[in-house]
Amino acid sequence: MRHRAWLLAAVLACPTWAAASGEKIGDVDTAFKWLGRDHDIVVEAYDDPHVQGVSCYVSRARTGGIKGSLGLAEDRSEASIACAATGPVQFAAGPLPQQQEVFSERTSILFKRLRVVRIVDAKRNALVYLTYSEKLIEGSPQNSVAVVPVPAQTPIPLKK
Repeated sequence: MRHRAWLLAAVLACPTWAAASGEKIGDVDTAFKWLGRDHDIVVEAYDDPHVQGVSCYVSRARTGGIKGSLGLAEDRSEASIACAATGPVQFAAGPLPQQQEVFSERTSILFKRLRVVRIVDAKRNALVYLTYSEKLIEGSPQNSVAVVPVPAQTPIPLKK
């Protein structure tokens, strides 16, 4: 009973994170399952909500089987990211913080999320995108990084 109270308190104390649903670009099967969907790798596209003209493509493992089909399975922590300028880079939303979470997606029924954080490298006029998996109790050191160089004539506005 004491464990449940602590768990409920932890859930209520967690801040609400911005969740974004990626646009599914495609997937490939990695293991056949007799019941439920196969294990697969899915590729999704995310447009940076604060930087027009930048898109990130995240590939990640998705667990299949009965649990995966019902949404009860916990996906693996490995993910890869590639980001690119898919149009003119513009900062219409105003100055950016030095570091900001821009995408988040649930990878298990409870407490595990795939996160993408944008970090501004002002010295090199570049946007760095980091993806990693986070659990309430224990995260994973598995991560991937991508860099989008911004043209020199378009300085990145930073919040002071």
